[in-house]
Amino acid sequence: MLNKRFGGFSLFYRKSGIYIICIAVLFFLIGLLTTIAPAYRLSSETISRWTSDIDSSSFLYLMGMENRGFQEAYPKEKELPKVSTTLFHIMTNIKPSDPRSLLGQELPGFDSFGSKIIVAGEGTDYANLTLESSPPLDEVLKDRHAISGDEDEEKEVKKEEPKKAKQTTGNRKVAFIYNTHNREAFLPQMPSSTKPDEAYHKSVNISKVSARFEKRLQENGLGTARDNSDFMSILNKRGWGYGQSYAASRSVVEAAVSGNKDLEYIFDIHRDSLPRQHTTKTIKGKGYGQIMFVVGADHPNYEKNLRLATKLHYKLEEKYKGLSRGVIQKAGAGTNGIFNQDLSGNAVLVEIGGYENSLDEVYRTADVLAEVFSEYYWNAEKVNAK
Repeated sequence: MLNKRFGGFSLFYRKSGIYIICIAVLFFLIGLLTTIAPAYRLSSETISRWTSDIDSSSFLYLMGMENRGFQEAYPKEKELPKVSTTLFHIMTNIKPSDPRSLLGQELPGFDSFGSKIIVAGEGTDYANLTLESSPPLDEVLKDRHAISGDEDEEKEVKKEEPKKAKQTTGNRKVAFIYNTHNREAFLPQMPSSTKPDEAYHKSVNISKVSARFEKRLQENGLGTARDNSDFMSILNKRGWGYGQSYAASRSVVEAAVSGNKDLEYIFDIHRDSLPRQHTTKTIKGKGYGQIMFVVGADHPNYEKNLRLATKLHYKLEEKYKGLSRGVIQKAGAGTNGIFNQDLSGNAVLVEIGGYENSLDEVYRTADVLAEVFSEYYWNAEKVNAK
């Protein structure tokens, strides 16, 4: 009996000792974190980086353990997160379900494929994400023969009945359009070119798609401003490489933002470097260059741009299902990660078609994007007015 009593006391002391040690370690860690120099402390940015790739449902589940109200919000079709998997990810920064998290640390250059799919469109996965090529600047600046297609477009314009916008922004220019990679072109317009690195031209290029987009916006009553700078020539004059394109276009965007108090939306329009099978959608027998929205996450306010891109994606899905390939987020090594989107909460980079699409196909897409965005804009204006 006495042995049992002493055994009970011994167990009690052991448990108490463990609790006291844990509390002591906790106080020691708190004291350490609050007394060390700020430069060596864990910043909120560091903690955010550690936790940014963890499935948000894990946090919802943890809160649900304390408050049953959060359990009601947990998606019924989603499996409960495994604690061991989550802890393994936090400690190693490796996601067992995503081999890129391991290979990106081991293979040179592999971490450049660090894009994150926010919304996956039809057929979009990590094997066919938008590809931003970086050809030698000398190759981009070469003179090549190209068919403009202007005559066909003029005939099409003459057939169209003049449209009068039901509503208009008047003298206010609310949308700014530009092309950082302004010489991106389309091989079907270039009979003597066959390689992706040859799909660049000084005039028959993505800027023509921006002009078409601007024209359709204006027909829907939206005042616009469009920059037509040849950033590739600017790079050449400054002795910069193709990878510094966004630095070259930044001053133009800054001037647009500071010089126009009415400016609300900014579009940087590109074409993809993926082959045709990943950039084309057939709708009612006609080919369209597919759209991909790209958001840079290497600045604090990227979530505002992400919301705009996501809303436009879903609006496109409602009217032209499959035309949008989705919304992706880019950050980290191997990419710009900002794309000048830190200058506005309503800035978005839009990939329209690819190097194997024709101008006709990407023109159709520019028309659709202008239609959908105009509807989005005027609906937002009605809400703001109320």
